[in-house]
Amino acid sequence: MIKYIFVTGGVVSSLGKGIAAASLGSLLESRGLKVGLLKLDPYINVDPGTMSPFQHGEVFVTEDGAETDLDLGHYERFVSTRMHKVNNFTTGQIYESVIKKERRGEYLGKTVQVIPHITNEIQDFIERGARAAWNGEADLAIVEIGGTVGDIESLPFVEAARQMSLRLGRGSCCFVHLTLVPFIPSAGELKTKPTQHSVQKLREIGISPDVLLCRADRPIPADERAKISLFSNVQLDSVISVWDADSIYKIPSMLHAQGLDQIVCDVLGLEVEPANLTDWDALVHALEHPERTVRIGMVGKYTDLSDSYKSLNEALIHAGIQTRTRVVIEYVDSEQIESGVAPSLDTLDAILVPGGFGKRGTEGKIEAIRFAREHGVPYLGICLGMQLATIEFARNVCALAGANSTEFDPDTPHPVVALITEWMDRTGRIERRSDQSELGGTMRLGAQRCPVFPGTLAARIYGAEVNERHRHRYEVNNAYVERLQAAGYLVSARTPGESLPEMMELPAHPFFVGVQFHPEFTSTPRAGHPLFTAFVRAAVAHSTQTRSVVESAREGGPDAVPSDPAARVVPAVVPAAA
Repeated sequence: MIKYIFVTGGVVSSLGKGIAAASLGSLLESRGLKVGLLKLDPYINVDPGTMSPFQHGEVFVTEDGAETDLDLGHYERFVSTRMHKVNNFTTGQIYESVIKKERRGEYLGKTVQVIPHITNEIQDFIERGARAAWNGEADLAIVEIGGTVGDIESLPFVEAARQMSLRLGRGSCCFVHLTLVPFIPSAGELKTKPTQHSVQKLREIGISPDVLLCRADRPIPADERAKISLFSNVQLDSVISVWDADSIYKIPSMLHAQGLDQIVCDVLGLEVEPANLTDWDALVHALEHPERTVRIGMVGKYTDLSDSYKSLNEALIHAGIQTRTRVVIEYVDSEQIESGVAPSLDTLDAILVPGGFGKRGTEGKIEAIRFAREHGVPYLGICLGMQLATIEFARNVCALAGANSTEFDPDTPHPVVALITEWMDRTGRIERRSDQSELGGTMRLGAQRCPVFPGTLAARIYGAEVNERHRHRYEVNNAYVERLQAAGYLVSARTPGESLPEMMELPAHPFFVGVQFHPEFTSTPRAGHPLFTAFVRAAVAHSTQTRSVVESAREGGPDAVPSDPAARVVPAVVPAAA
């Protein structure tokens, strides 16, 4: 029988329940257990796919094409199992399912209520998600409940967890509660009262936590932990201090040092082998002992909220771990580039333009792409970043005035990026259709395998095949590909069915790659990702060459700074595919 660990939060949100759940999962997995993870979101939206990144942060995409909470990205980075649609569900999905059942008459005319119908549906969703992990062979499932205890929205989820623990019996469920222990500067002390009240609220619902994870900006002294234990009715050794760390990848060792994994195993009656954190120790050592530093500019419009690009940030950190490089991410607001108040791009060792939707800020991104192309700065364009690179090349190299995406300019004379239903046919005739939805048609979601053309940079990075996840509607228009390739902008991978451009590159450039997919979703700290690793190596090569030229110029030597900026760089060394 699958056992369950429910992770709840109290006091305030954004304390790191997702990181705590993922870290606990990694510890239990290191002990030989097969672990599944689920995220329960109390908002009424069916999924976060149409929510603003400012509201929700990044939308994570699973292999089967589900748009989910960003915590599923943490799960995949910390444990080896892959997430699917069943690993994340919302209040909206629960109510949608219950209402459909009621309309079909499955409740036999009964009054449909929160208890038992909504809570039963939540339990069914939890058990279905747990059974899906490891092809039905999971030993336990960690279930993270979003929001904070006491919220009206999350009450049905917490009640469902209480009912499950009662129904499944002793030793079947463990409750881990994450709370805040704030430090009050004016008083000069940590305050335990918020944690006491949070636990009291949880106990009012009928749940007594087995473990308390106490978040603070510093380690919590023994006296405060003893006070929390006394007033919360939780064993002292189960009051775990979780202080601010400079890397989320240090959290598993922090929790293990305080015995969290053993406490959970004892509560659940699991006799398993000791934890083996060799891999985690190695990657943390590599993270803390870089041999060089590079500055990568991330040019976007959601730069005020780093969670908007969470998987991208982590993928660059992973590449830094693999290359022993400290990656400094410089967020550049593309709208500031348009208005002329953005910081100079000259100090960057590489430029990355991430995915996104909407016209706002796109011209600033195009200017940054042009800078990277003309100055030989390593460039990586992801999803929208590839489409904008195509637009920039069409305008400034192929001399296609007004080239654009129909997403931004429906009347563009050169729709080099468009919906498939808007495409020119092979004879060059434009087919305009008016039957599109407001969001522009059908989203391409989930993983897709594509062959990679030999002899390309893409082949040196990926080998013969690429298998990555997608989240987009618009595609590079095949009617313009011949002109783009004639001018030197090559397609290096295509989808096998529709023959859509998946990867494009500039062979004459040290490193200029655009991809229609989202490789950041499959990057992990232990393995990294070949594309981001190659990108960071290109940034290192650019930084090394630029620094050498500048030093030579200062000394007045024969290698003084050349007048052509592109001559300042050398081709990046890209590892052969495994």
